[in-house]
Amino acid sequence: MSTSLSCTDIIYAFSKDNKPAASVKPGTTISIDTYDCFQNQITSSETEITSINWDQINPATGPIFVETAQPGDILKVKIEHIELANQGVMTVGPDLGVMGHRLEKFEAKMIPISGNRAIFNEKIEIPLNPMIGVIGVAPEGAQVSCGTPGAHGGNMDTKLITTGATIYVPVFTEGALFALGDMHAAMGDGEVGVSGIEVSGTATVTLDVIKGRSLNHPVLINEEGLAVLVSAKTLDEAVKTSVEEMISLILPHTDLSINELTMLFSALGQTQISQVVDPLVTVRFFVPAYFLKAYSIALF
Repeated sequence: MSTSLSCTDIIYAFSKDNKPAASVKPGTTISIDTYDCFQNQITSSETEITSINWDQINPATGPIFVETAQPGDILKVKIEHIELANQGVMTVGPDLGVMGHRLEKFEAKMIPISGNRAIFNEKIEIPLNPMIGVIGVAPEGAQVSCGTPGAHGGNMDTKLITTGATIYVPVFTEGALFALGDMHAAMGDGEVGVSGIEVSGTATVTLDVIKGRSLNHPVLINEEGLAVLVSAKTLDEAVKTSVEEMISLILPHTDLSINELTMLFSALGQTQISQVVDPLVTVRFFVPAYFLKAYSIALF
């Protein structure tokens, strides 16, 4: 079954109280149109900061009710394809991102996208890495702004969330209430300036439900390996939690002691920063596919 959802149906916060924009059966492939993170409000480099409605930031298209999904299940999201618009935008300004304390004025820069490159200027053309910044489900408790990441997913701004990857998200409410948005044509780890190359586009994903399993945080699998994604108030907290979650996830599938697995992860695991500019920071702990293959680990 295949269907589509336009970006006329958007949310600004993930919430169990959101009315579904669509309902699909497990196994459905759906194409989802998205605005950029500014809801396409920035149309030229002349756009003034005062003209932007900051209550319309990071819209996510949805939510989608996935039939049979219940609290305690896992929502499986396979990213089949990402199609981008032909122009993106970047912004910087006072109090935005890591350098906001040194920036004296707001500036927007339009970034043409041609072929497989984003054209920053006449000297620099950036290879594209189409990825989804906001992706997730309704959280367990109060609503969470689409600008904030958490155990439910949300604004994790993780460059691995791209074509070919599969992300597994814990389900907290009936139907999961899945949504996505905030695409980037390219973004570096950290997203230090508070924006990647923000762009509208269409993501085609396949949604499925895994029963009888649960997760504490989103997990991502691609051809290179497996990552646990954790968002927290500090990098220290996110790093520690991501490592411990990976240990807990992998240990039952090996004949290793916790001492040996910790040694292995200290040798072959990678602590990677996704973003440091949202209300919570996001870190991922990554282990390579060759390790999973050596121990015949197939988690899902």
